[in-house]
Amino acid sequence: MSIIRHPFITEKATYTIEDNNKLQFIVDINATKDQIIREVEELYDIPVIKVNTMITMKGKKKAIVTFEGEGTASELASKLGIF
Repeated sequence: MSIIRHPFITEKATYTIEDNNKLQFIVDINATKDQIIREVEELYDIPVIKVNTMITMKGKKKAIVTFEGEGTASELASKLGIF
């Protein structure tokens, strides 16, 4: 079973894609940061610098993933159909 549920897209999240090279995902509530890094790198074949996690007001876990390389998040967002 996949740890990553789906990308989390809001207006604020799209600004972080463009400005900070970060993408946001809703992930399994029990997933650790190491598991999230491993899953993202395996699924999308892009190196990850770090992951920040938080629990949303709706009780879901959100992971903010920072990628290596300039514009990497924008490219991945295009592949996922976000842009």
